[in-house]
Amino acid sequence: MKRTITVTGTASAKAVPDLVTLTLGIETRRDSAAKAYDDAGKAANAVAAAVRGSGISDVDLRTSGLNLRADLVWVEGQGQKVTAYVASTNLQVGIRSQADAPGAIAAAVAAGGDDIRINGIEQGFADNSSVTAQAQEAAWQDAVARAEQYASLASARLGQVVSISQEPLHGAPIPLGGMVRASFTAEAMPVEAGESSVTASVKVEWELV
Repeated sequence: MKRTITVTGTASAKAVPDLVTLTLGIETRRDSAAKAYDDAGKAANAVAAAVRGSGISDVDLRTSGLNLRADLVWVEGQGQKVTAYVASTNLQVGIRSQADAPGAIAAAVAAGGDDIRINGIEQGFADNSSVTAQAQEAAWQDAVARAEQYASLASARLGQVVSISQEPLHGAPIPLGGMVRASFTAEAMPVEAGESSVTASVKVEWELV
């Protein structure tokens, strides 16, 4: 029976991100459902127009999460009572130039007024194939080093590769920020690029000789 050894190599590669993904929320609270829904639509259109005006193309805008609900409170002796109606939706904005991010965010906040919410910002890669390849190569080298060490401890050497399986890739851009309730003439807030990383993991089985 042939002896084998199986190890998992893991490594990360870093690069300066070239894509900013901004998640904006529109939320309106009004006395009637129709008014809340109508005003949310107007605010969403204004925000979308503002980010388009800052250079964002239609393919980088996506609407999601349409919601209309009643806000209820419990009143003693009367039961549940509607206090307002709330309409909300989300707009994801892909910003393909780091330099355009502050202006696009400021334009969205100014257009949305009290109805705008900034629900998060992520930095990543429009095409992560290059940084992924670097991470995969480093993960392979990590697997080889681990396997050679264990083989040496077992008084053996590595032989032929029996199998290779790629573990799931994990991107590491970290969402920043939370909810912001804004009502002001927005100044451009800096968006620093820093570095984002991609992690690769590979499982390799060798014969021991």
